[in-house]
Amino acid sequence: MSIAFFDSGIGGLTVLREAVRRLPNEDFIFFADTLHVPYGPKTKEQVAGYVREAAERILRCDVKALVLACNTATSVAAAELRRSYPVPVIGMEPAVKPAVEMNGASGRRVLVLATELTLSQSKYIELVSRVDDHGIVDSLPMPEWVEYCERLNFDPDELGAYFRRKFEPFDLDEYGTLVLGCTHYPYYTQLLEDVLPPHIRVIDGSAGTVRRLTRILDEQGSLGGGSGKIRFMNSADDPAYNDKLRRAWRILNEPRG
Repeated sequence: MSIAFFDSGIGGLTVLREAVRRLPNEDFIFFADTLHVPYGPKTKEQVAGYVREAAERILRCDVKALVLACNTATSVAAAELRRSYPVPVIGMEPAVKPAVEMNGASGRRVLVLATELTLSQSKYIELVSRVDDHGIVDSLPMPEWVEYCERLNFDPDELGAYFRRKFEPFDLDEYGTLVLGCTHYPYYTQLLEDVLPPHIRVIDGSAGTVRRLTRILDEQGSLGGGSGKIRFMNSADDPAYNDKLRRAWRILNEPRG
């Protein structure tokens, strides 16, 4: 049986990479909803419907867990999927709690970058309310960023200018941690670090998600049984997009100097 990973596009590959590192004796399915990417500008109801449709297709395969490798999809659809299907459904959430804990002693602020829809949902608002006792968390929607990623645009000049424009209203000396609250964003960690002051740490939620996945599979006695095989699928059944997923996977796993 395989572990299925789902995202609107190529972003969830950043979570899959963490799973492949930690769980080499598993097989994986990666399903991208290329018909509807990006999710960020869409309504909650639209995204919930897209995720339900995708889950129906994914669960026709032989899967033992479904990872929503998308913060937006998790926010709007995880609870319903858990009620509807017998397999474990593991979601994402921005790494706000560890960021707040990291910054507790320094007094510096936390900046969370995510899609508009993720930042508007009660799940995110409640998370910040629960862990941010001292009001140090700020949020910044980055609506164009997913589209840069989906185009496999890694031009350092263009992206650097984009980041500088988005960060211009902020005094970055006040911040200690930047949270990547969309799974597309870690493709750009190196570019971000080139733009940001050196004292700012950049983190995301992939490691925590894969730890939860591993714990759940261990508890149900279903760890292992695979060989690291990855099957790529997309909602349009488009072979060209599967080729794009493979290119994106290679880019993500290229050694960085």
